[in-house]
Amino acid sequence: MGFVDEVKFFVKAGDGGNGCVSFRREKFIPKGGPNGGDGGRGGSVLLEADARKHSLIDFRYRSHFKAERGGNGQGSDKHGRSGKDTIIYVPPGSVVKDAATDQVVADLTQAGQQFIAAQGGQGGFGNARFATSTNRTPRKATPGVPGKEFWLKIELKLLADVGLIGLPNAGKSTLLSRLSAANPKVAPYPFTTLTPQLGVLHLKFMEPCIIADIPGLIQGASQGVGLGHQFLRHVERTSILLHLIDAASEGDQPVQDYQVLAAELAAYNKDLLKYTHLVVLNKIDCLDEDRVEELRLLFQELGIEILALSAQENIGIQRLKELLGDLLEEQRATASEKTEKKEKKEEEGRL
Repeated sequence: MGFVDEVKFFVKAGDGGNGCVSFRREKFIPKGGPNGGDGGRGGSVLLEADARKHSLIDFRYRSHFKAERGGNGQGSDKHGRSGKDTIIYVPPGSVVKDAATDQVVADLTQAGQQFIAAQGGQGGFGNARFATSTNRTPRKATPGVPGKEFWLKIELKLLADVGLIGLPNAGKSTLLSRLSAANPKVAPYPFTTLTPQLGVLHLKFMEPCIIADIPGLIQGASQGVGLGHQFLRHVERTSILLHLIDAASEGDQPVQDYQVLAAELAAYNKDLLKYTHLVVLNKIDCLDEDRVEELRLLFQELGIEILALSAQENIGIQRLKELLGDLLEEQRATASEKTEKKEKKEEEGRL
């Protein structure tokens, strides 16, 4: 129950406080004017991305969130105080949708990013607001505006540099444990991993690399078969897709396994084909050199260069780390260059 990546919850902003009807009453001033204050604004409900959050588990224990209502206006031109906002902290990568329409209303991708989920109601006007030259004693005040309320839902898409994908029992959990300090559950039966696992790969002279082990995909996953859409969406937020293939399969089955993965990714979102893809053959400790070379040639016929390793025996892991480091360094340099060009263009536009 530790990882939750889809929740539905209710938010209710605070109502605005009511305006006040009041008149100035002081000794020796028999005809004081209106002095009713305005009501305070109701508090809003906000969502904020917090890097310390990695799942939506908190929503299992609380699904209704309400902000404080505004205070009522008082005499002597005293306005009601504003209601306190309620802030809900969610993991970066949270896609917020209207539960009724399924329309995306916010996409919180960076820590500190905020979204007003429900706006607090405006406070009502006190009678001092309605005094005119022809009506010096107004007995009118307005009520506060009710705060907005909605049912919302969040779908969490993990933010990671590398997404590990593969059919069940390809060895992703074992590989993740070799690349990082993660300690996922490993067992010799299908669907050992039922929730996404995150690991951190530390590279020399580079920022740490976040790796997400996406639970085993199967044929038909793009249509919701098996774990289906529940975990495919996590793939969208990675920059490198590492296809882990079980090399111990007979014949051309490893190639077919890769084609199944590629087809499911394309069926789910064609843009995934534009990502950086790295194909890795696992379990080469079970094969002889001739079989490894045979598989290498089969993939070359598809225009794919492979990296062969054994996660179980720690063979080829260092080479994979170096390759991931090179790919990430190249991507980050390209992203930095694009950012600099964009900022320069915006600066020239302001001159």
